[in-house]
Amino acid sequence: MITNQVDQTFVRETNLSTVLRLIHSESPISRAQLAVITGLNKSTVSSLVDELLEQNLIHETGSNSGMAGRPATWLEINPQAGMIVGVELGVDFVSVAVTDFLGTILWRHKEEADPTEGQEKMLDQTLRIVKEAMSANKKRSSRFFGLGLATPGTVDLNEGVLIFAPNLHWRDVPFRKIFSEQTKLKIFVENDANAAAIAEHLFGIARQCQDFIFVFAGVGIGGGLFLNGNLYRGKNGYAGEIGHSPILAGQSQTICHCGNRGCWETYANQYSIIQRVQARLEVKRSSVIPKLMAEQNGQLSISLIKQAADLGDNEAIDSFIEAGRAMGQGFAGLINIFNPEKIILGGPLSIAGDFLLPSIKEAAKQHSLPEIDRQVEVLLSSFGTDASLIGAIAIVANDVLSKPVNLERR
Repeated sequence: MITNQVDQTFVRETNLSTVLRLIHSESPISRAQLAVITGLNKSTVSSLVDELLEQNLIHETGSNSGMAGRPATWLEINPQAGMIVGVELGVDFVSVAVTDFLGTILWRHKEEADPTEGQEKMLDQTLRIVKEAMSANKKRSSRFFGLGLATPGTVDLNEGVLIFAPNLHWRDVPFRKIFSEQTKLKIFVENDANAAAIAEHLFGIARQCQDFIFVFAGVGIGGGLFLNGNLYRGKNGYAGEIGHSPILAGQSQTICHCGNRGCWETYANQYSIIQRVQARLEVKRSSVIPKLMAEQNGQLSISLIKQAADLGDNEAIDSFIEAGRAMGQGFAGLINIFNPEKIILGGPLSIAGDFLLPSIKEAAKQHSLPEIDRQVEVLLSSFGTDASLIGAIAIVANDVLSKPVNLERR
């Protein structure tokens, strides 16, 4: 008897999630349409919809009374159901946003950070911004669904612990414990590329895509592998460290932050582009870049190189093209191994996507099998440099969609 009750509870929870996900992806949608798509009878669907209405997760938005037959009431996600805090912890910046349930940004703030000043200072900086975000938005809604944190490196999802971030040189950081104690929110911690992949699948250009790879390119290169409709995590949850795949061998090659040589990301990350430009400037090649640096009193950066490229500067453009070729070699490996429908490029380097993408596609085509390459689209993320920040939001929203029954009643 107890087993039957458990089975019935599980089935109802599963059906509740299924209905909520359909309303999220297909709205506006009617109860009758939900019954047809799910195969559930109309009374069951009505009961599930009533529960979601009671939780304020969805709302009714009108009816098709102008059409033939009995009018149908449309159902949509309620954006004001609750708020989500998203945190992107970059290697040299911290970005925080507050959104509604549909991912619309209500508040955001970004600050530069200096990892050389130590882990404690960077975490204090992040917590300060998070508390400011919550304070500024507490009047909008009585409910925060949770806080999502996207970070570079390998993550223990069950414990909410950063295992190792090579580019930050951080190990065993208990993010969930730290942020939970300080905010009293439900905390979700995810690798930045995985988070970005979830964002594209939930909110972006991969909503109907079952097999795609998100390539997060910035200080490092990470991958979110979405295979057969699910995020692939591997045995211990650490899958996707594609930037540390060797594309060149030999002891003379560049040492990666992970300690190995020949890693893909050392030839295709933002530092490699800056180094390429510096090498060109050192041999006195004609470029507008020194002038831009003097006018802005700034250091050489991807943003500044992008400005020069937009002005037609050949040294900036050629540096992006070279980096694109290096990226394309890595893309070719992903294409040959996974045969994805799409590969999506996002993260800080995506600001130069228009300069990178042609050479990425050219190199990927050159180094992958023609039969497989013809089937893949290489695209820029719909969220650009905000891919992981929106990903931090998406992992919280995804939890609500998966487990609506666990929410506190309002």
